Amino acid sequence: MKKYKVNVNGTAYEIEIELMSEEEAASAKQAPASAPAAAPVAAPAPAQAPGAGEEVKAPMPGTILSVNVKAGDAVKKGQVLMILEAMKMENEIMAGSDGTVTAVMVAAGQAVEAGTALCTIQ
Repeated sequence: MKKYKVNVNGTAYEIEIELMSEEEAASAKQAPASAPAAAPVAAPAPAQAPGAGEEVKAPMPGTILSVNVKAGDAVKKGQVLMILEAMKMENEIMAGSDGTVTAVMVAAGQAVEAGTALCTIQ
């Protein structure tokens, strides 16, 4: 066990670090510490087959601030489907074509990566 002093934002902390054997490290990876299980999020029931149609994907990583459509809604090209916050800017995610929203795969407050499917339009 080794002791270290760490300074974080002007506050000094004393920490202890223990070197684990490879066997201990492997068993720790297989059996992670008990973490609280995330509550499952209920997905909205799609009006048509989920995933039918063209996927609208996140152009960049960020957080969904608001979802303006739901499954079954008719949308026009250029209509704002949702707002994605990235780098402290609000980006409008717009429909690429006229159609009907067949599925919405995200909810407000959800973090997404670039390329994540947000919804589908048929």
